[in-house]
Amino acid sequence: PMGDKKLPGIAAGDIGKVAFGIFAEGPGMAGKTIGAAGDHLTGTQMAASLTKALGEEVTYVPVPPAVYRSFGFPGADDLGNMFQFKADFETDYCGARDLKTARSLGGDLMTFDQWLGKYGSRIEVG
Repeated sequence: PMGDKKLPGIAAGDIGKVAFGIFAEGPGMAGKTIGAAGDHLTGTQMAASLTKALGEEVTYVPVPPAVYRSFGFPGADDLGNMFQFKADFETDYCGARDLKTARSLGGDLMTFDQWLGKYGSRIEVG
């Protein structure tokens, strides 16, 4: 549902690293909004990474948000709206999750490829 737009992502364990970095910075961080991300990737880039990690072809098929909303499962409308918002405001959405800032606070955050290298074997294929 994101077309060729990028989506920020972060490993769950890295969220704590960024949060710790914020607290370690002290009072100067009060009132600031910090977005955390380890990568900004398109669906095509994620599929390529998954293909490499899993050894099986993974193809990203972009679905327009309006079509996604029509899928009829509980929450399809909400998810379609969310994906449309993130795609329509990609620059702002990704910009609020600056990779340099997140890494300055959280240190060596995992990229999607690194995450797949560590956890990809847990993904069941077939």
